[in-house]
Amino acid sequence: MTGGAELFRAFDDPKLASSLAGRLARLEIPRPLTLMHVCGTHEHAIARAGIRSLLPPGVRLIAGPGCPVCVCPAVDIDLAIQAALRDDMTVTTFGDMFRVPSGETSLEQLRAQERDVRVVYSPLDAVRIAREEPGAQVVFVAVGFETTAGPIAAALLGDVPDNFTVIPSLRLIPPALAFLLEGAGTQVDGFVLPGHVSTVLGRAGYDVLERDGGVPAVIAGFEAVDILQAVFELIEEALSGPPHAVRNLYRRVVSENGNVRARETIARAFEPVDSIWRGIGVIPRSGLALRPALRKLDAVLRFGLERRDGIADARPGCICHEVILGLSEPEACPLFGGACTPRRPYGPCMVSSEGTCRARYQYRGTPRG
Repeated sequence: MTGGAELFRAFDDPKLASSLAGRLARLEIPRPLTLMHVCGTHEHAIARAGIRSLLPPGVRLIAGPGCPVCVCPAVDIDLAIQAALRDDMTVTTFGDMFRVPSGETSLEQLRAQERDVRVVYSPLDAVRIAREEPGAQVVFVAVGFETTAGPIAAALLGDVPDNFTVIPSLRLIPPALAFLLEGAGTQVDGFVLPGHVSTVLGRAGYDVLERDGGVPAVIAGFEAVDILQAVFELIEEALSGPPHAVRNLYRRVVSENGNVRARETIARAFEPVDSIWRGIGVIPRSGLALRPALRKLDAVLRFGLERRDGIADARPGCICHEVILGLSEPEACPLFGGACTPRRPYGPCMVSSEGTCRARYQYRGTPRG
């Protein structure tokens, strides 16, 4: 145990971080490079440590669609709102989803109007509520990426009561990366891959990034040393040219094949489907739907909830849909830090603890470069 603790402390070593920052500063960058991370926790770590201020001229590190709450489209939130407006339903959700608006309302506002909306910490909490309150129809808003999909799948495959259902709104990271490379409006020269999701996928789970010569991509942890090392190696890879292979710099947590059992559990409960991402549109096979044997647990099907047309993902003046794609920085939004703050968020990128706008606001006094 002591050796493990020492290993983790090494990645939080200011001297090592300073040495890596010096190596970065000495790199010669012959052409502009844009690197993208796809993880809200990475954005917080980058903003907190002022990593962007340490990048050499010509290198940008932008945030992509790495916040599951932020990429959840308004039409899915509207489904939860429809459920909450029914007198016989209890809607359960993770805390971040509670405050994300659809149109001019949110689950938080509905609870203030005495609708039965509750924040839970895991799908098992929602199952427990259903078991303890058999007279209510308990709906769980199932939002997240691969990391969250595993526990949700395990809960659905367990002994759930008849009055428990879910609104599926789960999404997969690799198809989104492929979509970004195919031309989503942002030129990406390399990816910092998400540490948490990678514990499930493993290094091998990003094979889509190794096709046709590959694209520079590095799995990284969340300390300053992790991120600086990832950026340094991405720059070298991008400048060296193909072929490229996905590199795992987070081997203390991420293995080659990841969590096979978690992926098998997800595959038993769900099947890939085309899915809408907020601000992006439909990405092929990037979402998860319940398999036929479990569709009786789909609240949308059981209760006839309607995917209504004309529900806009972007509220007037909000540029969260551009921030999600790395097309705009949060500070470019006229609402940032004024009409939109964590206390009174206007868009989902400020609502979620994983949101880019939230991270930039929280560490807005830190140099950004």
